[in-house]
Order: sequence, then C-alpha cells, then structure tokens
Amino acid sequence: MKLGIIGLPQSGKTTIFNALTRGHAPTTASAGRMEVHTAVVNVPDPRLDRLAAMFPGKKTIYTKVTYADIAGLEGDAAHSGISGTLLNQLTQMDGLIHIVRCFPEESVPHPAGSVNPARDIAAMDSELLLNDLIAVEHKLERLTEERKKGGTDKALNERQTDLFTRLHEALSAEKPLGGIEISSDEEKLLSGFGLLTHKPVLLLLNLGEGQTLPDSEALTAGRPSVTMQGKLEMEIAQLPPEDAALFMQEYSIQELGLNRMIRLSYELLNLHSFFTVGDEEVRAWTIQRGATAHQAAGEVHTDMQRGFIRAEVVAFDDLMALGGLAEARAKGKLRLEGKDYVVQDGEIVYIRFNI
Repeated sequence: MKLGIIGLPQSGKTTIFNALTRGHAPTTASAGRMEVHTAVVNVPDPRLDRLAAMFPGKKTIYTKVTYADIAGLEGDAAHSGISGTLLNQLTQMDGLIHIVRCFPEESVPHPAGSVNPARDIAAMDSELLLNDLIAVEHKLERLTEERKKGGTDKALNERQTDLFTRLHEALSAEKPLGGIEISSDEEKLLSGFGLLTHKPVLLLLNLGEGQTLPDSEALTAGRPSVTMQGKLEMEIAQLPPEDAALFMQEYSIQELGLNRMIRLSYELLNLHSFFTVGDEEVRAWTIQRGATAHQAAGEVHTDMQRGFIRAEVVAFDDLMALGGLAEARAKGKLRLEGKDYVVQDGEIVYIRFNI
C-alpha cells in the first residue's frame, strides 16, 4: 500500500510527511524541484497492542503503509502539463493525500499571495483532471488509428473505445473518474494506465498551532478529509517517546493527528485488518474489505490458501471479553468457517490447511 503526499508549494507536504513518519526530511525544498522522500510506517492499532498483552512474549508485527512525499506539482498543468518524471511517480501510488494549506505564516508566503484553501483545492483538482483528460484523448486517438490499420482485436478495441469515450465525457464535464461507475472487467482494462482522478484522494487540511477551521465540512464538500496541526505534530513526532507523552499530557492531547491520518489512509483504500496469533508472533494483516477466508489465508501464506480446509474465527471483542482462546472456544465464540466466509475487521483467524 503506497500513498503519495501531494500539494501546492508551501502547503506543508514535507512537514506532514515528517509528522507521519517521525522523519527529519528538510522542509525548505525549492518550489518546482522534483523530489521524492519515501518511508514505511506501522499502522497503529490498539487492538493489536491488546492482543500482544494477552499473549506476552510473542513478537508484535503491525501492518505497513508507505508514504511518498512528492514535490514538483505547481498547480499550472494548463500551461505546462505534469512532467513525465513526476507523472511516473504519481501513477505508482495506490492513493493520494492532498495537503491543503490553511495556516497563516508571514515567514512562509503563499506563492499565490494569500491563503485560500478553496482556491488551492480547485487548482489541484484541475491539474489532476487535465492530466487525465489529455491521457484519455491520446488513448482514444491510438484506438482510432488501430481500427484504421486493422489487424487488432476488434472486440477489445470496441470495449476500450466505449470505456475511454465515457471517461472522456466525464472529464470534459470536469467530473473526476473516482465518481464514475466502472465494472470489474473495465478496471482490468484500466490496470496500469495510472489515471490520477481514478485514485482515491484524502484532503488533509494543514492548520497552524491552535487554529480551528469551523467551515471544514463546507470546504471539503463531503470528500474524505482530516485536519491536522502539521508543524506541531511534526515537533511532537520528533521528540523521544517519553518527552512526547509528557508534552501531550501537558497540552491535553488525547491522540496524535498523525495516528488518525494513518488509519484514514488505510481506510481510504478500502482495507481493513485481521489478526493471527502464532507460536512466535502476534500479527496484523491487510486485506480488502469483502475478502474471504480463503483470500485471507493467501495473505498469510500461499500454502495455507492452496491447502485451505477451514478457518477458526473469533471476534476481537469476544476474545477480549472472555479473556482467552480457551474461554472463547468453551463459549462457542471460536467458530469454524468455510472458504467463502467474509472476514470482518479485527477478527482473529486461524487457518486449518493440509498440503
């Protein structure tokens, strides 16, 4: 799972990246310079921590998310387009986190001369949409040339032409592709094409210390979003754990925004977790929502999927309430499920298999 952090110059992308990753990447990169910082971080999950406490002595392994701080977007694609190098980075992402500047800071002037989150959101939306429109137009031109030349799969050409015509109509009407209904077969046709507005996007409203934004819902218009005091969160994240805890206590901070951010990033891609408890480790695994027990077995090990017999499943809340696996089994809460069972978020799963 890889998420790209994007935003206009001076929006605080690298500050947020440092807060999320507890890193120290320089935050003064020149506008327009193509730079990418990447880091892999744990997805915080209090449920896994409680499981680790229930089964002491075992290694605790969290699920991971990769963040890429991508510099170089200027909000002026209408003039120059997104460069090939930058576009290549963006298309590799599973989703995008758009950092929107809301903080006033005289020492860091906004390139447009004033702080205007609504304007900046619209500028980035336009940049991504224009890139997709150009890409779709080029694809339609190639499909037309293929039909004229002949010798290609006519049925495939027809399906692609129908799909990309629909996409072109939506983009021409300034509608991002994330809101367009696309079948699973059509998703396969788009695989590897890297259309940017087809990727899920989370808006992160970057606030100054103590700043509130009462109209955030109106600003985001119902789109997935989160607010964060980026600079403050970065400073806390860079402290030693014991100092960070004291700081949070002093300022009555119950939870870091970066923890919410990471969980929202995880949810952005329609993912959730299940857990396993083995001889040596307590571990969280990532699966798509709606995945079956058979598919979950494949995440743990391909041999488990190949030789799948049954899955033993217990809900996290039931396990915690009863105090252990033996108690859950005695109360009938540790149940057997078949390969088509849809694994729910937070369940503890044991795979029975034979190869």
